[in-house]
Amino acid sequence: MTVSDSPFVRLPQVPSFEVTSTVAADGRPLLPPQMSGAFGIPGGEDLSPDLAWAGAPEGTRSFAVTVFDPDAPTMSGFWHWVVAGIPADVTALPAGAGDGAGSGLPAGAFQLRNDAGLAQYVGAAPPAGHGPHRYFITVHALDVEDIGVPADVTPAVLGFTMAGHILGRATIVATAETPAA
Repeated sequence: MTVSDSPFVRLPQVPSFEVTSTVAADGRPLLPPQMSGAFGIPGGEDLSPDLAWAGAPEGTRSFAVTVFDPDAPTMSGFWHWVVAGIPADVTALPAGAGDGAGSGLPAGAFQLRNDAGLAQYVGAAPPAGHGPHRYFITVHALDVEDIGVPADVTPAVLGFTMAGHILGRATIVATAETPAA
């Protein structure tokens, strides 16, 4: 991936830290449970990936997690999952944390509506035959405890608001493809 391929190219460049998952890895396909059952992908369960992170920059006061597909056939990509308000002492989310109730999220964290209009994780569902899509699974380290946005804002508004508060960014770029019928 080149810098110009990253959805972060127009944001301030910040240090990286480590994020890992048992079901998502750089350049590797997402597993079927992380695909979308809502959009009819066989085996899809809309199960958010487990995430663990370490090495966030000093001064981190909260985290946000986003899952974004810049390859979606729209003019703005597709936001699959957006979580804000994760306390600074939290360094992991379990698989399935992004269900409709946010049952695996820590106290204070909240989910914004994704581009399917749901305040939860919606799995990968590239159009059949569209080719491979990249899924930027990102943990953003922020310099504020409360980013100051309500849960009903769009992911773009959160991103705009976060831009000046990001101390570091940890990203896994997983892939998914739906074969042509």
